[in-house]
Amino acid sequence: MRLSRSVSAVVVVLLVATSFVLAKSKDDPTQVSSTDFVVLKDDSGKPVRNAAVILHPVSKNGKQGKAGFELKTDADGKTHFDGVPYGLLRVQVIAHGYQTFGDDFQINQQEQQITIRLKTPQGQYSIYENHDGGQVGGSSSGSGTSTPSGSGTSTPQQAPPPQKQ
Repeated sequence: MRLSRSVSAVVVVLLVATSFVLAKSKDDPTQVSSTDFVVLKDDSGKPVRNAAVILHPVSKNGKQGKAGFELKTDADGKTHFDGVPYGLLRVQVIAHGYQTFGDDFQINQQEQQITIRLKTPQGQYSIYENHDGGQVGGSSSGSGTSTPSGSGTSTPQQAPPPQKQ
């Protein structure tokens, strides 16, 4: 009789503990996602092969974790990672001939797909150019350029070719 009470008490304690663990698992920060990444060209929508997809977890205060993972896309521009922890994930994508991509994504589903569109590089932006077509600090008729302060070196202008007589 005494043994059956002890067994009953142990069973009740195990049931309560199991229900507590199951209830806690919904908010458990150690939950993980199976995440697919698709990397495409922005202009054509075609896949980007052999792109580096770099993953970094981000803490609640916005700081990037030291640990990370690097994946490579296949010929279809796809890669997959099982075990991405729920929460904020910083994703960087680097591919030859494209602008580097970086953004934070909220991981909150057991299966998730992230599609990234890479852009081709844009022209360099210079503070020494007027963006209405002219140059800053010089006339628009000369072929030489000089530094805005007047110091330093300047490119000499070429003399016109001699005329035939």
